[in-house]
Amino acid sequence: MRRNQVAVVGAAETTELGVIPNASQLQLHADAALNAIADAGLKLSDIDGFATAVETPQQVCHYLGIKPTWVDGTSVGGCSFMLHVRHAAAAIEAGLCKTVLITHAESGKSMIGKQPRFTAADSLNGQFEAPYGVYGPPSMFPIPVLRFMKTYGITHEQLASVAVVQREWAAKNPRAMMKDPITVTDVLNSRMIAYPFRLLQCCLVTDGGGALILTSADRAKDFPRKPVYIMGTGESVETPMVSQMETFNSSRAFKTAGPLAFKEAGISHGDVDHLMIYDAFAHLPLFGLGDLGFMPYEETGRFIADGNTRPGAKLPLNTNGGGLSYMHSGMYGMYALQESVRQMRGIAPAQVPNAKISVCHGVGGMFAASGTIVFTNER
Repeated sequence: MRRNQVAVVGAAETTELGVIPNASQLQLHADAALNAIADAGLKLSDIDGFATAVETPQQVCHYLGIKPTWVDGTSVGGCSFMLHVRHAAAAIEAGLCKTVLITHAESGKSMIGKQPRFTAADSLNGQFEAPYGVYGPPSMFPIPVLRFMKTYGITHEQLASVAVVQREWAAKNPRAMMKDPITVTDVLNSRMIAYPFRLLQCCLVTDGGGALILTSADRAKDFPRKPVYIMGTGESVETPMVSQMETFNSSRAFKTAGPLAFKEAGISHGDVDHLMIYDAFAHLPLFGLGDLGFMPYEETGRFIADGNTRPGAKLPLNTNGGGLSYMHSGMYGMYALQESVRQMRGIAPAQVPNAKISVCHGVGGMFAASGTIVFTNER
């Protein structure tokens, strides 16, 4: 993909976030889509490309009345939407479509019209992990996390500091679910979920959604909103079983997708003004900082604990509050993308002054997949 040839021209989340008991999951898709279309000053009939995950493209397109010439139903977990952005940019450059809508929505809390997601007994997970009690993210992620902590000397206090800093950012965001300040002591005294994770180190469970609209950079100047250009992209997958990761001390998918995006964008780590790292659990920013190459792994816990990612610091990270404090309906990647776009537009609640480059890095499953997008507001 050529740098800065495709732009985001529409971006919006659902009208409500949090607990939405009066809307089905499909209705949340429609709400997010219509909000993004209005943001871009378009009509449904203008959309000729569509991508989504969990819900099928045919179901959402039928519900909205869209007649696409290009569709993508890639579903690899919470980073699916990063991959959709990458695929949509390639499709637009190839001339397969002109205007792509990407939607995400989940009734993660209210469970209204939610598509069933389960581990089949005859799947790899069902045969080789679930019988031993490894079932669900809270009990799966500790496998690599405990090894990471032991290998690199990451302390429980440092891991807790991730949640503390995320809450500082959330306090600046009116749409965040959790805004009250917390301390490292509060985190470590919260209820144990699955060692080493305590309640405040685990993602929220909410309802909501979001949508993006992409088109060619040449057309972007004709839209009402400030275009956000796609500088670079990357994607990869590793394994559906967390127990079979190549190494527990890093994510192969992370280490593939991130450098691809940096190389395509032609940037170095010092060029990054704003960073989003998917944080379903408190360890993910630590893995992300190391796997993306910002610093050695053993320095990641101390880097966050020392305040380097908090408001006003040198590397603003997860500025919406993240999955730990902003919202997390089950697949968080869309919300990370939304915050990157807001920052590049200059309209984020906790705006980073003069930010010109944002890196948005996502995970799918238990390190099973990854997608990375580099955004800029300069062409």
